[in-house]
Amino acid sequence: MARVGLTTERLVQAGAELADEVGFEQVTVSALARRFDVKVASLYSHVKNSQDLKTRLALLALEELAALAADGVAGRSGKDALAGLGNAYRDYAHEHPGRYAAAQLRLDPEAAAASAGGRHARMTRAILRGYDLTEPDQTHAVRLLGSVFHGYITLEMGGGFSHSAPDTQATWHRTLDALDALLRNWPAS
Repeated sequence: MARVGLTTERLVQAGAELADEVGFEQVTVSALARRFDVKVASLYSHVKNSQDLKTRLALLALEELAALAADGVAGRSGKDALAGLGNAYRDYAHEHPGRYAAAQLRLDPEAAAASAGGRHARMTRAILRGYDLTEPDQTHAVRLLGSVFHGYITLEMGGGFSHSAPDTQATWHRTLDALDALLRNWPAS
């Protein structure tokens, strides 16, 4: 019988908080059971295993991030929209490092199709329409933006830029400037 007060949603939220505290890779059903001071078996009526828990955390993170990104691009176009999207990702990563890592989890096709991942792609494509990119260049640009945003954030969060000047905020702004210039002057096929 499930312990009173434990729900899947409550466990996933606690798992997200735990991921932000100790890192996404450290989140397991056992660690979550310790957090609630319950036996591991009592959680299996809510989550199948640690992989199921991590998938649920990834889905939560993608949803939260999509909502923030939507706010970041709403009513904006061009470089302002590009910066709104990039800043939403970067701010989320700094505020919720474990959840941000969860959002990078490779999902099985069924979970991916049900996730907010599609919203992320549609927002990015909407921004790119302001740069007059058509297929297949639009897909190339979606991949480029994802690579730059997530690569920069991963390196920054890992301390890769902490040993030299200028500060990472200045570099981030220059990166957004460079992306905007590239998108405005996208090379012909």
